Amino acid sequence: MFDYTVITNNIGLLWQGLLMTLYFTVITIAAGMLIGLFVGLIQLSTFKPLVILGQIYVEFFRNIPLLVTLLWVYYAFPIFAGINVTKFWAGFIGLSCYVGSFYAEILRAGVQSVDPGQTDAATAIGMSYGQRMRRIILPQAFRKMIPPLAGQSIIQMKNTTLLSMITVPDLLYQASYISSFTYRPMEVYTAVGVIFLIILVPLTLLSRKLEKSGASVK
Repeated sequence: MFDYTVITNNIGLLWQGLLMTLYFTVITIAAGMLIGLFVGLIQLSTFKPLVILGQIYVEFFRNIPLLVTLLWVYYAFPIFAGINVTKFWAGFIGLSCYVGSFYAEILRAGVQSVDPGQTDAATAIGMSYGQRMRRIILPQAFRKMIPPLAGQSIIQMKNTTLLSMITVPDLLYQASYISSFTYRPMEVYTAVGVIFLIILVPLTLLSRKLEKSGASVK
């Protein structure tokens, strides 16, 4: 039978794990956005070496499994660099760099989807590259980027479960810990699944709504 007391007796640990999951979700999305904006813009540069550098970054992180990246940053990078990297920094760096590569592609595609005539018109009236981007291109592109950005951010929260592999005490790690001494994995992992459903289902529905509204604008 399903024993609810396993959950109620350990609600504090699950709550701590959830807060850690939400914390990493927010900070890595914020850092990933900054990385994505920078890498996306250099891919749109007219300077070929910068374009190639941006493409290398995107393909590197998109094609290496996130778990491999996290393990490499935590275990291998300190050996190469000769510095100590805590599990929290390893998780932050790995998740941020990974999601940043996806955000970069979303931004690049969003900017390139804007009618080239907008750029030509802005150039004709004497706007600089920065002014064109800030006043004309990015505001239009951002509206189209909202649905994929929202979808990738939802995926990012699910990606945080991999932090448990480097012993960051996120929700899944705490669930594994509780399961280890209660011997009740059914209740614990069911609770974790329900928590993710409660948080992510409304966000997914909102993302779909934004996608439909964006399509209707087109």
